[in-house]
Amino acid sequence: MKKCSADAGDETDDPAESGLRTLVRKPTDDGSAQQPKGKEQDNMPGRTIAIGDIHGCALALGSLLDVIRPQPNDAIVTLGDYINRGPDSRGVLNRLIALDEQCRLIPLLGNHEQMLLEARMGIHPTTWLGMGGIATLASYGNGRDLAVIPESHFAFLESCLDYHETNTHIFVHASYDPGLPMDEQSNLMLRWESLRDTIPARHHSGKTVIVGHTAQRSGKVLDLGYLKCIDTHCWGGGWLTALDVDAGELWQADEAGRLRMAT
Repeated sequence: MKKCSADAGDETDDPAESGLRTLVRKPTDDGSAQQPKGKEQDNMPGRTIAIGDIHGCALALGSLLDVIRPQPNDAIVTLGDYINRGPDSRGVLNRLIALDEQCRLIPLLGNHEQMLLEARMGIHPTTWLGMGGIATLASYGNGRDLAVIPESHFAFLESCLDYHETNTHIFVHASYDPGLPMDEQSNLMLRWESLRDTIPARHHSGKTVIVGHTAQRSGKVLDLGYLKCIDTHCWGGGWLTALDVDAGELWQADEAGRLRMAT
């Protein structure tokens, strides 16, 4: 893998620093580890639109969906990190659950969702709170009890995928090992690896990879041709980005829901 610099993400988004587990594969009946969940679709009718890290920015998400106007045959791939840090994680999850009835929603699991699911199991719950979890719980009401989060929201998060793959594109939250097929990637790579440390080479499949996780504080998509990072730091004063991966059309909205012409 070649080394290259990219706009830094949040320094605390590091499993080594947080003390969190990095692999959370559940055992199968025979005791072996499951491979990461994913979808592979041979034919993708309609548009395929990826949406970057939302982080509780429900107004931005709503503005993007209003202008995109998803149709039943569109595939909307959300790259994870729906919760934490921004003001309305509850609203984001409600909107995504409703979106699943409107089009083909393909939600991926981000590291922040992984941390919440682990906190629910008693694994480093205070660490999750310190990485934006307090803002998430505040969107449901007062207190620090995970019981305020409805079961339907946990069910949605538990249904999220590790990656999505089509004939032409691969979608992951964080990064990938270019030499491995997607069903052999580790959860550490898919959800935690930062582009600020290593930018991977082209995936051996030749497919274009769309990622989030590493915040581009400039507000501009990191476009390397074979790799595009569309986390444009909405919660921190940047923009939420949606990308039509085939047409190249780009939409952006800020935390308040204001749209801008993206370049």
